[in-house]
This record gives sequence, C-alpha cells and structure tokens, in this order.
Amino acid sequence: FLPPPPSAASDAQAACSTLPQCRVWTLLLLLGTCLLYCARVTVPICALALSSDFHWDKKQFGVVLSSFFWGYCLTQIVGGHISDQIGGEKVLLLSASAWGFLTVLTPLLTHITSAHLIFMTSSRFLMGLLQGVYFPSLASLLSQRVRESERAFTYSTVGTGSQFGTLLIGGAGSLLLDWYGWESVFYFSGLLTLLWVYCTCKYLLSEKELTIPMNYLMRGLSMPKQTKVPWKQLFRKAPIWAVIIAQLSTASTFFTLLSWLPTFFKETFPESKGWVFNVVPWLVAIPTSLFSGFLSDHLVSQGYRTITIRKFMQVIGSGVSSIFALCLGQTSSFCKAIVFASASVGLQTFNHSGISVNVQDLAPSCAGLLFGVANTGGALLGVICVYLAGYLIETTGSWISVFNLVAAVNSIGLCTFLLFGEAQRVDTDSVYVDL
Repeated sequence: FLPPPPSAASDAQAACSTLPQCRVWTLLLLLGTCLLYCARVTVPICALALSSDFHWDKKQFGVVLSSFFWGYCLTQIVGGHISDQIGGEKVLLLSASAWGFLTVLTPLLTHITSAHLIFMTSSRFLMGLLQGVYFPSLASLLSQRVRESERAFTYSTVGTGSQFGTLLIGGAGSLLLDWYGWESVFYFSGLLTLLWVYCTCKYLLSEKELTIPMNYLMRGLSMPKQTKVPWKQLFRKAPIWAVIIAQLSTASTFFTLLSWLPTFFKETFPESKGWVFNVVPWLVAIPTSLFSGFLSDHLVSQGYRTITIRKFMQVIGSGVSSIFALCLGQTSSFCKAIVFASASVGLQTFNHSGISVNVQDLAPSCAGLLFGVANTGGALLGVICVYLAGYLIETTGSWISVFNLVAAVNSIGLCTFLLFGEAQRVDTDSVYVDL
C-alpha cells in the first residue's frame, strides 16, 4: 500500500506504508468481502425455510431473489464516484455498518409485519443498494493505494473473500438453519459484519477520520470543477469501452453459472451429493485466484508489458474457462463434470488479474466510478443471461445451450479486450508512460 495522494480525502492509508500494516489492511478487506457474501447468500441458504414459513411459491420467491440485483445495479456508479472523492475505505465501512444492521433486524421486522413478501422484497432491494457500492469502492481504494507491481495479487487475495464467504455461510449457515432456524443465519451474518466494522474503526481509524465521511456526504454528489474528470473524452477512448464490455461479459457469465450450476447437477446427476458440487468448485477457486495474482505481479516485475500480462490473464479467465464450460455440457460422468465445473469456475478468477485491475491501470483517479459503470452493466446483463438460460433450457431441453451461451458471451468480451485493450493512463493529459 502507498500513502494517499495529496488530492485524496482519506488519511486512513497514510500510515499503511509498512509491511505489517499493509498485511492487516489486506486481511481486513478479504474479511470484508467474505462477510459481504455471507450477508448476500443468507436468503438463498434459507430459501426452503422461508418459503415454508410464509407459504411462498417459486415465482414469489424468485421476486425476492431478483430484487437484490435491481438494487445492486443502482448504487454502483454513485458508490464509485463518492469513493474516488472521499476514499474507498470510508464508503466500505459506512455501507457495511448499514447492511450489518439490516441483516440483524430482518428476522425481527419480518415477524412483526404481516406483509412478509413485500417486506422481504424491500429488504433485499435495500441490501442490494447497500452492497452495490462495495466493489467500486474497493477498486477505487486499491487503485490509489496499491503499487502497480502488487495490484493484481492484492486484488486477487481480497477477491478470494467471495469464495470464503460462500463456503462459510454454506457450512455454518446450513448447521445454524438445522439447529436454530433461519433467523439464526441472519443474526450470525449481521453480527459478524458489525464486529468487523467495529474492529476496523477501533484499531485502524481515528475518531477524526470517522467523522469526515458524513461531512463529505452532506455536500451531495457534486464535484469541484478543478477535480472534474472529462467523461466525454474518456468514453471516446477505445480501451475504456474494451474493459467495460469485457467486464459486462465476465460478470454476466459468472452470475449465470452461479445461478444454474446447482440445478444442472441436481437434474443431470440426481444421486450426487449436494455438498460436493456446491463446495468443490469454490474451494478450487481460492488457490487459483491467489496464483493468478502472484503470477501476474511476478511477470510485471520481470519487465513484461503490463497490457500483455492483462490480456494473457484474460485469455485464461474468459477463454480457457469457457472451453471447460463447453466440456461440462457434453459429459455424462459426475466426476468429469466436477472437474470441468471446478476448472471453469476456478479459471474465471484469472479475470481478477486481467480486466479487474485494468480499470485501475487506465484511470486510477476515477477507477471506482468506471468500475461501477461496468459492474452495473454486468449485473443487468447478468439478469438477462440468467433468464435467457432458463428459457433455453425450457425450449431446447438441453443444458448444452446454456454453456454455449456462456462461451459466446465470454468470447465477445475477450475478443473486444484483445483488440482494443490498453494499459496506458487515459484520465490525465500528461504524457503517457508506455506500459
């Protein structure tokens, strides 16, 4: 981690110039990502229990699930913009505090109200709003605080929190659900999040720093003229559109696999154990994500051009992973299916060292907002692809069409990035440095 630039509003990372403090911040951000996914997956984990208690059918529960993504789309750009102005760590802590309280209060308020479906739908929509700022804020924070030679490994390490969170809530949440009911899953996730916020604020941020965010937020979303970014010029740059289109593709195909892989295994291999196909691919994704970040930073430090490394990682993350997805639709062996699914999900994490950090290469001064634009589109396209996948299954009766869809969307994003992707800064009028 580097000290913040003079224009940054945050002092929280100024002290993060020593190796131990860098490691503490990386660990805390990994835990934050883990708890983000714990809170996000509480409702899917409790699906059957909630539907049984409140007598919801699949269509009604589908409304509850989808409401999260609509909220998630709305705050990506705003969250990135605010983070670029006041510091990503402040936005992360404010949003985590809010979603932690919301998660804890959800069971209590659900039992008080009589309109259970409306309340839970509204709660999930609000959860999406609050969590939508997280990854744009993370991109903004890392772009301003992490050296380019360390950026891929740091982002990949923090990104493994999504797999850890899915595994944690899948394991501990399932046990709590069986022992104490669905309410305990919400209490567990929410209280852990609030504990994380408390520890971060107490040990890494001063009282003065904690009062700054509210003062900035009181000013609204206006941006001083001297700090305004020439958006028209930025969006005329081909590399900007290349990374946005690639992010759209990878995010939407990730949502598609995340949503339909469990159903694929249940229908294709009805005798298989659920814990195997729900756990193994995500376990594989953890070391592959860490390895991709280490390999990328190592190659950059060896003198290879940054854009060459970014494109190489993206070929693996979008191209090779799609090949294994296509193989998944062709096999009739459960063991081979697990191998192909694990390879496809695991290799997708190479995107963390490709397009995810390329946003920070291109525009570190506004990486949060740009990442928000790309992630918003990715979430919206993800909703479309998830629906389209279900339509293809119903009309064709074959899972091959779903994996063909994943490969086709990934190919569009990959080809665009390979043709037009660059790693030169485009957010400044200063002389570019050839990377």
